[in-house]
Amino acid sequence: MAPNTRTTPAGTPTNVTQKHARGGIGESTLRPDGTLKVTGEFAYSSDMWHEDMLWGHTLRSTVAHAEIASIDISEALATAGVYAVLTYDDLPAKMKNYGLEIQDTPVLANGRVRHHGEPVALVAADHPETARRAAAKIKIDYRELPLVTDEASALAEDAPLLHPGRDDHHSGHVPHPNIVHRQPIIRGDAAEAAKKADVIVTGEYVFGMQDQAFLGPESGLAVPSEDGGVDLYVATQWLHSDLRQIAPVLGLPEEKVRMTLSGVGGAFGGREDISMQIHACLLALRTGKPVKMVYNRFESFFGHVHRHPAKLRYEHGATKDGKITHMKCRIVLDGGAYASASPAVVGNASSLSVGPYVIDNVDIEAVALYTNNPPCGAMRGFGAVQACFAYEAQMDKLAAKLGMDPVEFRRLNAMEQGAIMPTGQVVDSPAPVAELLRRVKARPMPPERQWETAGEGADVRALPGGLSNTTHGEGVVRGVGYAVGIKNVGFSEGFDDYSTARVRLEVINGEPVAMVHTAMAEVGQGGVTVHAQIARTELGVTQVTIHPADTQVGSAGSTSASRQTYMTGGAVKNTCEAVREKVLEIGRRKYGSYHPAWATAELLLESGKVVTDGGEVLADLGELLEDESVDLELEFRHRPTQAFDLVTGQGDGHVQYTFAAHRAVVEVDTELGLVKVIELACAQDVGKALNMLSVVGQIQGGTTQGLGVAVMEEIIVDPKTAKVRNPSFTDYLIPTILDTPTMPVDVLELADPNAPYGLRGLGEAPTLSSTPAVLAAIRNATGLELNKTPVRPEHLTGTL
Repeated sequence: MAPNTRTTPAGTPTNVTQKHARGGIGESTLRPDGTLKVTGEFAYSSDMWHEDMLWGHTLRSTVAHAEIASIDISEALATAGVYAVLTYDDLPAKMKNYGLEIQDTPVLANGRVRHHGEPVALVAADHPETARRAAAKIKIDYRELPLVTDEASALAEDAPLLHPGRDDHHSGHVPHPNIVHRQPIIRGDAAEAAKKADVIVTGEYVFGMQDQAFLGPESGLAVPSEDGGVDLYVATQWLHSDLRQIAPVLGLPEEKVRMTLSGVGGAFGGREDISMQIHACLLALRTGKPVKMVYNRFESFFGHVHRHPAKLRYEHGATKDGKITHMKCRIVLDGGAYASASPAVVGNASSLSVGPYVIDNVDIEAVALYTNNPPCGAMRGFGAVQACFAYEAQMDKLAAKLGMDPVEFRRLNAMEQGAIMPTGQVVDSPAPVAELLRRVKARPMPPERQWETAGEGADVRALPGGLSNTTHGEGVVRGVGYAVGIKNVGFSEGFDDYSTARVRLEVINGEPVAMVHTAMAEVGQGGVTVHAQIARTELGVTQVTIHPADTQVGSAGSTSASRQTYMTGGAVKNTCEAVREKVLEIGRRKYGSYHPAWATAELLLESGKVVTDGGEVLADLGELLEDESVDLELEFRHRPTQAFDLVTGQGDGHVQYTFAAHRAVVEVDTELGLVKVIELACAQDVGKALNMLSVVGQIQGGTTQGLGVAVMEEIIVDPKTAKVRNPSFTDYLIPTILDTPTMPVDVLELADPNAPYGLRGLGEAPTLSSTPAVLAAIRNATGLELNKTPVRPEHLTGTL
């Protein structure tokens, strides 16, 4: 891959005061788990083992909407090796539902199933195959009900109500019970502004359902304890949210449900909801034995939420000199059978639906529906991804109608620091949208016809179709496309978001050692590396131990919304600073009378010593803390946000904004409908790169996921049965190394003064703009409108 470039404007504040030990902030330190993962030695949650453990299995519904007339478990219970079979009637507590925000998801189906693959019964046995065979013996009499599969069937006058009698904090303001949440945003007068437009373009866009496709399927181990509680070792994204949902269903106080993070093989939002956690605990408490549950890939497609499919209708107007006059849009998100994160996805989709552009007059509506389709929730860039696909296509349409260069048209309308969002919020940190676009456009183009190698014929790997060897370059056309996106960072709309960190500094064998303990879920994003870097920077020590994440420390919030480095990194930084002050207090108490510099506030910890800002050594930490240690646990909160007004959508709803731009270069065989993405160049502002190696990896990873949904990834749901038709990696395709293009990365560091070290959350933004950039390039090559993801060969050849 092409090397990245790095740009740090002169005078950019970093807020770093310590002269850190090697491996601190700003260095590309290696992941401690990297070698283990690439050699296959890393212990994932599916690798856990316990003496005398049982295996759990979930029986799932074979239909999407039905009453359960009867369940007969007698034959399953009589199977040799089976220890327990549980249904809804066996649940031990009054609380039998769970949910991230709305507790509408039953632990096991209660007389009705609402989607294909809903959990109905649980089995514990002495072997996983025994558990599966026993589950297959459970007899269920389903009486199928009418299906709700789209907006028309969800909002029809005689539509079945999927959650009759619902009473949640969104139910009072939605116009129909099958709408999970609705968010309008009104600013200015879009109708009046449309009269002043010289050109108006409209578009209807369809965004497919994407799967997180993480490496490690859902898995965990529940171990009953002597106090009547349970210890759960699990791969998740948010330990304390899981705990909040699990304990009431088990009928236990939270202190009796002890959770420890196990090895996580990726997440991307798919582990933010409960999957097997409650089921394993129920079986463990019923049998009195440890119970392990591991989904196979087929079950994983049913065991977690997916990205919301969406239908979006947009209208934009502009004057002949290229200034956008107004925007109207309606976004309909399919939330599936249960709420999950749909309300937050609606908030993001609506508030970010304008994109990184200055548009004074907007009329926006976003809704999420309850349907009998698979439940949808968090996935990398949620809400903003779907909106970016549509508004960037609109930018190209406007530019074409005005006869303008698409990049220059975007730059003309790009927001910058001080711009006002459609919600009324002022963007109070750098917003280098125009500069990002300039950078990706200015990059050298990759060579033409790369498949041609001198004297050796064609290298088919570089051709559309690749190793399928279906074309040798006849009819291959190059296309170039651009896109830029805006993403919020952190939890929004008044959510009380905080993270906690415990830091202990002590002397072991004469050397100062820091221990950092948080509940942050390390899902591959590299937080364990960054936390050690922060501790080295703030405490001036080389040796840093990262304590396993568990619920014995305060919440670190979710590993989602690009928030962990900002929030839990901020908590580690603040706690380290407090520990440093405690160390200096000890020094002042012990040695303060020996040197006047101890009275100043400018003392630093550097290379295991207390030094003045001029570098004079006052004490060695090993001696200073020889008979003492400092151990503190503190919370970190970002600045407050507000809920969006339910009529106007106004409010300071987001913590921070982040931006990325892409240029896609593609080659398309227009006769066969085959696409080869040659290059996806990205420019992104990260505020402050705490670990450049990790930064580039996150940008390239997010870019690849955007590429996947552009040209191959989609969960296909049969519209007649609401059943998933492709729950395997045989039929659900994801990019491999042969599909992945060159991805040069240009990193800007424009500090956000409100954030720790000036950093920006960065993991989601590249997922937004890579998809529309690829679609724009394919449109450029073919001249086709292409308003749906993913683009398939039949869309390009006219055979659809």
